[in-house]
Amino acid sequence: MAIREILSVEHPTLRRKCTKIHHLDPSLQRLVDDMIETMRHANGVGLAAPQVGVPVRLFVVETSEDLDEPHAGELFVLYNPEILKKSDLYYPEEGCLSMPGWVANVPRYKNVLVKGRNRQGKEIRIKAEGLLAQALQHENDHLDGVLFFDHLESPEQLRRAEHVAETVEA
Repeated sequence: MAIREILSVEHPTLRRKCTKIHHLDPSLQRLVDDMIETMRHANGVGLAAPQVGVPVRLFVVETSEDLDEPHAGELFVLYNPEILKKSDLYYPEEGCLSMPGWVANVPRYKNVLVKGRNRQGKEIRIKAEGLLAQALQHENDHLDGVLFFDHLESPEQLRRAEHVAETVEA
């Protein structure tokens, strides 16, 4: 496993729609291991493959065990994810590992149902709420070349994070 460089928001790879994964191979398994290590090293909640320069439909998400939410502390690896259902719009604070130190209140759905394939290639569905739902949406956006600040009405809504350690950066 290796810690990979996280691309900054200016990198063109982050604006590309990622390609679907048709078969799992050892190189993808190494990529997943590296992404997990990179995400944890950066104290992130999630990391998408394009953030480390690989434009494929893959992301990892892991929320804190301290949350009072279903799936708290679980690690999810999702290939070719799709958001099937969403409900209850809210505006949580959000940041991004590709734009460290900046946050904004972004419109997200509090509840989502996501379908994808896990690390072993088995189809799974995740019914998520709160932070996990937010992270799944954030990472799924990355796979379509969308960054969190694209959801804002104006760039003035971005602000410096006062306490980076307490901010959700996916």
